[in-house]
Amino acid sequence: MRTELTWCLVRDVRNLLLPNGAFRLKFMDIAATVNPATVHFRSLTDPEKLGVIEQNYEYDLLEPAKLLHKYVGKEVTLVRTYQENGTTKREEIKATLLSDNNGPVWKIGNDIVTGMYAESYRFPEVPANLYDRPTLLMSLENSGAKKQQIEASYLANNLSWNADYVLTVARDDKNADLDGWVTVVNNSGTAFHNARLQLVAGELNRIAGQSGMRADMVGREMAAKAAAPQFQQENFSEYHLYTLGRRTSVEDKETKQISLLQGSGVPVEKIFVVNGQNYYYHNRQNPGSPI
Repeated sequence: MRTELTWCLVRDVRNLLLPNGAFRLKFMDIAATVNPATVHFRSLTDPEKLGVIEQNYEYDLLEPAKLLHKYVGKEVTLVRTYQENGTTKREEIKATLLSDNNGPVWKIGNDIVTGMYAESYRFPEVPANLYDRPTLLMSLENSGAKKQQIEASYLANNLSWNADYVLTVARDDKNADLDGWVTVVNNSGTAFHNARLQLVAGELNRIAGQSGMRADMVGREMAAKAAAPQFQQENFSEYHLYTLGRRTSVEDKETKQISLLQGSGVPVEKIFVVNGQNYYYHNRQNPGSPI
């Protein structure tokens, strides 16, 4: 048996030094799959004195093609090597990037050059509107203490978990061993270190616009029958909440398995069930007699 959910609620708590008055904060190392509309930022130390004026989700991430495109109209150093008298020499050429549509167009001196080969490009700096990782850029107003504990919460996709259950039946078909595993898969674009892990079991409706989105979570019936040694189960509204009794870390692009439950010598009963229409099981030669 296997069930899976593909989105999660992230609560990121950090201790920060914040200046007084209005300022801008780069809140980095968030999930790349964050839903910006669900971001909630607040101070846990003094919520009445730290206010959010504006927040922007910056997802124009640093990569070679984008970096080159951001330098249109600016100077770049072209680096290439060539052979001269059996010796490899290196040449650096200062050029202004005029255009980057279907290939770069350079101005070198008084010449306009296309199709020029370069082994690498050298840039003086990373443009301010290009980020090496997903970032929340926030405009804040602080009239409280400089040292504060803040929390940013949001929904993110591609950080999923599923429950797998294996039932091994004995030869006499009277007893079985039951093993349950929680598998956490993190493809969110960021790592979560020393995190508190909570899993929700139930059926959840998310409404987006006028259409409903339904996600089937872990099978309540089987999970509720055996509380895991590592997880503490409690009711959470109409759902079941399982809290890992220790902190854990989940790296980006990592699959982690945690034992959910174990049972040995569980009594079982074999039952044969036949499904079909009534006329399948009639003895046409002798009605009422077994087939």
